[in-house]
Amino acid sequence: MGMNLSNIDMSLAWQNPACTLYTEDKYENYKILWNANLYIANSAYKHPNRIIPAGWTDPIALGIEKAMEIARRCILELGFPIIKMNPAQNSYPIDSPLVFEILDCIIEAGGIPAFHYGADTPYTRPKNFEKVVSQYPDVPFIGVHMGGGGASYVEAEDVYQESRELGLRHSNLRFILSAKRDSHIESDFITYQLAGEPFCHNLFCGSDAPYGNQAWNFGGFRSLLESFIKRESYPDQRIKDNPRLFTTESIAGYLGRNFAMLLIETYEKLIRNRNNRNISG
Repeated sequence: MGMNLSNIDMSLAWQNPACTLYTEDKYENYKILWNANLYIANSAYKHPNRIIPAGWTDPIALGIEKAMEIARRCILELGFPIIKMNPAQNSYPIDSPLVFEILDCIIEAGGIPAFHYGADTPYTRPKNFEKVVSQYPDVPFIGVHMGGGGASYVEAEDVYQESRELGLRHSNLRFILSAKRDSHIESDFITYQLAGEPFCHNLFCGSDAPYGNQAWNFGGFRSLLESFIKRESYPDQRIKDNPRLFTTESIAGYLGRNFAMLLIETYEKLIRNRNNRNISG
């Protein structure tokens, strides 16, 4: 219903950590998280034209070996193109050694690593995220929130600006814009559009539902993006100097096409990998 009201064709979905209650037993936690990932898979099977499924793993609750196993199974058995980790919520640095072990596993299986990347905790700082994405320059990464999250205005300000520059230094880094101040989202769009390819294809609109309202967020995204081409006297000087900077095609990219193209590339790679395994096996 929310997607219909918001005029959204498909949504990326992963398990909701607020609904995944862990125990003190890592093996039990593995079963709990696997069932949560299965729920996402079954939802996508029931609604293949509406839900894009993504996996979730947690090295703290599961331990490193089980965290790698669940990531591998999500990609190879369930066909998930993306595996997310949340260092902020699960309390580990984004550039810790255990992260690199899981990244190697995700990349080898053909998936895209995604991180909660916000200013809300010290575990996901720009300099630390840069160590990760620079280690794998040919691998696409997704930073969910582009430095957003639940941080205060003062705390978030530096992270927002550093994140914008971080993405311009590393073309393999994509950002989902959600849970972030609208004035910074505006600047993100303009900055990346001015940067040209491939950077203008590296931003995706998101709502962070159920924590964000899809209708509110995508209504705002559409209005903001359309205003870039409707008002030649736009208050940002960069729009005034480049009144034709945005087109209907570039706007369609930010509203979904950029993400769709990344998914197509990833699914094609997963299919090739599966075919190669069948041939060699």
